[in-house]
Amino acid sequence: MARFCEICGKGPRAGRSIKRRGMAKKKGGVGRKTTGITKRRFLPNLQSIKIILEGVKKTARVCTSCIRAGKIKKA
Repeated sequence: MARFCEICGKGPRAGRSIKRRGMAKKKGGVGRKTTGITKRRFLPNLQSIKIILEGVKKTARVCTSCIRAGKIKKA
């Protein structure tokens, strides 16, 4: 399983990247215009660490939110 947390299952999320041109109205311009929208992916912050899972040492890819929350026990 690539790019998925082995504890919580967090994976990539879809999003958009928006390109704009022009000067903002509050800076004296006529406003920002959208010139392009492309798809992008937000990837989870995965770390490859050694954990103890069901009494067995194992290398796993775990997201940092699970590590900080204490959901895993490091080997």
